[in-house]
Amino acid sequence: MNQHFKISTLIVCFLLSITGQSQSVKTAVLTSKEGVALNGKKLPLVSFKIGETLYNTTQGKTNNNTTEVDNKISVSYTKVDYGYGIKATLTFKNISKDTIKLHNVVPFGESANYTYITGKGNHELSRTYLFRPGYDPVNVIVPDNSWDLGFTAIPTTGNNGICALTRRDRKSVKNGKTQRFETVLYPNAGEVTYTLWADDYQGDWQEGLRFMFQKRMLYDVEPNTFDNSIMGRKDLQWFRNKYVVNLMMTWDRRFYDSKDGKYHVKEFLEEAKKLYGGSDVYGIWPTWPTLGMDQRNQWDMFRDLPGGFDKLHEISNTCHDLGTHFFICYNPWDGSTRSSEGHFDGMTNIIKKVGVDGVVLDTQGGSSKELQNAADNAQPGVIMYSEGMAVPKDMQGIPSGRVHNALYYPPMLNLNKFIKPDFAIFRVTDIGQERINRELYVAFFNGYGTELNLFAPGNPEWVNEEYALLGQTSRVLRENTSNFISQNYTPLLPTLKDNIFVNRWDNANKTIYTVFSLIPEGFSDLLFAVDNKPDTHYVDIFNHEELTLKQKDNKWYVPATTSSFNKTDIGTNNEGSGTAIASLANSLDVKLRNDQLTFSSSKGTKVRIWAGMPSYAKEYKEFKTNKQTIRLFDYFPDFHGKFIVQAFDDNDELVDERIVKTVPGSARLTSNTERTNPASKAPKGMVKIPAGNFMCNQYGVGDTFIPYPESPTLVNEKISMPTYYMDKYPVTNAQFKEFIDATNYKPTDANNFLKHWEGGKIVKGQENFPVIYVSYEDAKAYAKWAGKRLPTEVEWQYAAQTDKGNTWPWLQKEPIQKIEEPVTNTLSVWKIKGIAEDRCNLGDGKLYPVGKYPKGANPYGLEDLTGCVWQLTNDLYDNGTYRYIMMKGGSYFLPSSSWWYVQGGPRELFYRQYLLRVSQGFERNATVGFRCVVDGTK
Repeated sequence: MNQHFKISTLIVCFLLSITGQSQSVKTAVLTSKEGVALNGKKLPLVSFKIGETLYNTTQGKTNNNTTEVDNKISVSYTKVDYGYGIKATLTFKNISKDTIKLHNVVPFGESANYTYITGKGNHELSRTYLFRPGYDPVNVIVPDNSWDLGFTAIPTTGNNGICALTRRDRKSVKNGKTQRFETVLYPNAGEVTYTLWADDYQGDWQEGLRFMFQKRMLYDVEPNTFDNSIMGRKDLQWFRNKYVVNLMMTWDRRFYDSKDGKYHVKEFLEEAKKLYGGSDVYGIWPTWPTLGMDQRNQWDMFRDLPGGFDKLHEISNTCHDLGTHFFICYNPWDGSTRSSEGHFDGMTNIIKKVGVDGVVLDTQGGSSKELQNAADNAQPGVIMYSEGMAVPKDMQGIPSGRVHNALYYPPMLNLNKFIKPDFAIFRVTDIGQERINRELYVAFFNGYGTELNLFAPGNPEWVNEEYALLGQTSRVLRENTSNFISQNYTPLLPTLKDNIFVNRWDNANKTIYTVFSLIPEGFSDLLFAVDNKPDTHYVDIFNHEELTLKQKDNKWYVPATTSSFNKTDIGTNNEGSGTAIASLANSLDVKLRNDQLTFSSSKGTKVRIWAGMPSYAKEYKEFKTNKQTIRLFDYFPDFHGKFIVQAFDDNDELVDERIVKTVPGSARLTSNTERTNPASKAPKGMVKIPAGNFMCNQYGVGDTFIPYPESPTLVNEKISMPTYYMDKYPVTNAQFKEFIDATNYKPTDANNFLKHWEGGKIVKGQENFPVIYVSYEDAKAYAKWAGKRLPTEVEWQYAAQTDKGNTWPWLQKEPIQKIEEPVTNTLSVWKIKGIAEDRCNLGDGKLYPVGKYPKGANPYGLEDLTGCVWQLTNDLYDNGTYRYIMMKGGSYFLPSSSWWYVQGGPRELFYRQYLLRVSQGFERNATVGFRCVVDGTK
């Protein structure tokens, strides 16, 4: 941690008076004898550096508002009448015999106790840092005409604070020269003037920064005079919602291949859609570095492309069909080629004939009324896109700009975005030279887009990995764009750990937090404090995980997780990682039960469901927001894992997100239930199952080596059941024979089909035995012929247990035991004890005619529910490896020599047994039958 210069005794400049409990810069009283008094302490007017030595205005003699420091420099203070807080000028004059370099002029001085901005190091282009108490300094981007600014935000009392800004007047230099960050002052009164502004703010230090950068625009424009006519134009606002720009030279064979004589723009844009959601802008560059080879002007270079303007119009239409806007370049320095066609007339002509959506202003950091008029004369909505970043006063004439790639390793925080968040910014990245992870994460962290500059040749093997990351960052930006253009942007929230940074982006409906980490081993812990509102929840919308707040020191903190990166990448464009966290209002209601996903959303217009991480290379399923239930297997048949459920509005902005998960290997219901023609009274051979609420208190299962599916209803949760009708007995041989005779049914796999019949005929005396040796498909075919269907497991169980949730069909008073009885020294048998033998078959291995045990009927009148045959339900499951059918009721067969057998005999009504599927022939056996249901009227 850097230890900053500590202020000691101070002198002269002006006095901040105290009014009650509040200190205000606006009550300042000028004096030649006092310093700046804050909270009972005195601060210097400014601190500054000469060479590498730090000074301040307390370290010298003062006379008539001029202070001489160390016999090297004098600082003269003059107040300026001003209607917005305090304004003053500070004139620095070299009083030594040596040439000096003045820099790092900070209002009220540097201190480890408050936040300030000044220079650090000796980087050629990037030397501006923001210093915060308790954290390492952060390299920041400021406007190109403000590299030498100084800023301070000082808390005073309560929620109040004072912010101040110093800026150099470059035109004021006498007997010296200006450099980017320093002013060189020669001997014999070399001098330069700085302007100091100071004002009040309320809140944390970021509000002081907001005041000077966003509300006052660094005084580059006088307060309340910013001309917002360009930024306010509705036809130009589409660009602020875009996040990927592609610029390509026209000799790139991905544009036009001279070998096959064809344009390849469509293929390029279609591939871009798969990789990162497509190019919001596709721009071409046919001029530099070949312009000037002959007398052709820049517009001639476009005309001479194969097919000329007509072909470019086709390309523009292709872009529009694929959701992409078409840009061209403009070279203002083209003044020596064919001049009979003016710049503005040429621009109007090509925009009109080609259908151009925007113009890249080569070498310019701003635009002009003439350029915008030239575009407007062709069509509305044409964007001027500068090569450099417009300074605040130039933002009045252009809606967008770039973070130029002349700065190889851009600072992490771009304060240009803070000045005007709805100004469209793009970081220029060179594809093909090196990995650009840091470029993408930093642009994402700052809430703006990326320009993929494809000018340099090369298409490395890893480039698609970078495009995949671009797709991930761009998706978050696109789906939350109203946040990223909101004025309510707050940078650098306090964090529990340094070198991992958080920006907050607020709007009326949600809050987004972008996170950038320089911790190579990765991070996963509590990170920053938030409000714990009862109607909101937090989601990592980058990694798609729901987050749980935790309390620490009477505050609620959000956990964050960022991935690791190789330590060898530190200091390169491949360092860093990031994520995004959203605070979302509770709009989605999502529940997953087995394979059934029930969802609805109180806000938004559509719900999208993803199997696994959202990706532009994948497809989602879209639904309306009304309450509905789907079977995941129907839409995502081969997927287990994380399902992301998102609600969106008409603008494709994220409204809410929830995540549910299925465990790999867990079974998913794959069967559908098709309603029968409803019956108003019990059909012949069936009994009425009245509507009611079913409460399942427990489930029993067989061998769990292959896991059973989640219970069909949550234990101890009521489920509302409608009226329906169920067969009183399992389907018999005689009933099945009627079906065969009527339909001439022949199974697709006849192996073991009705194996217990002899010569295709029922064994005499077994007509009323339950039909066995039938498959799931055989049973469904019978049910369809009969105007019935197989019951679901829940339907079978409710009908069997009734709304009382009975364990056995009858009222069972004694406890039931399964005990082992020895037969020989090596053999024993299992026997059921506690069930009366007139209630059901206890597992003697002998099948019997239905209705043999009338005392075993349940209260609804159903018989042979247990100890008869395993009864197929409609529920077919798939766990990604195995498929099986759920069965109920136990059977007449109780194998006795090992626990490893399927546990037959009479089974509790809540007991579940799967029938593993290989083939129809394999699963037909002597203990499996079925009964049917018919739906009731509503």
